[in-house]
Amino acid sequence: MKVTDAGYTATTISVSGGGRIIGGRPAGCPSSFCGCGAALRVFGHHVPELNLAANWLRFPRTSPAPGMVAARRGHVFVLEQPLGGDMWMAYDANSGGHATRMHARSLRGYTIVNPHG
Repeated sequence: MKVTDAGYTATTISVSGGGRIIGGRPAGCPSSFCGCGAALRVFGHHVPELNLAANWLRFPRTSPAPGMVAARRGHVFVLEQPLGGDMWMAYDANSGGHATRMHARSLRGYTIVNPHG
């Protein structure tokens, strides 16, 4: 399945693996939009310096919890709900095919940060 810039308010589309596409690139976000999408989810507005995923690593480190952010150089996503072990339901902008998904993600290789700290 391919979604091409469906927009932030796109209709939810079910996909295999229990995840779902909830939109495309949010309006006003650059073509690499994981950081921008995460800022919209966490803060409710654009934070231009957070468009770069690596800039999320400037926030304080924390333990995984809903509303915290998993970050590494190159990608970032918002933690929504624990699924067990290192798996979390995540709000994941630009998760592939220029789609924003709500799906299960492993925290392996990511640093958990508190964007409110």
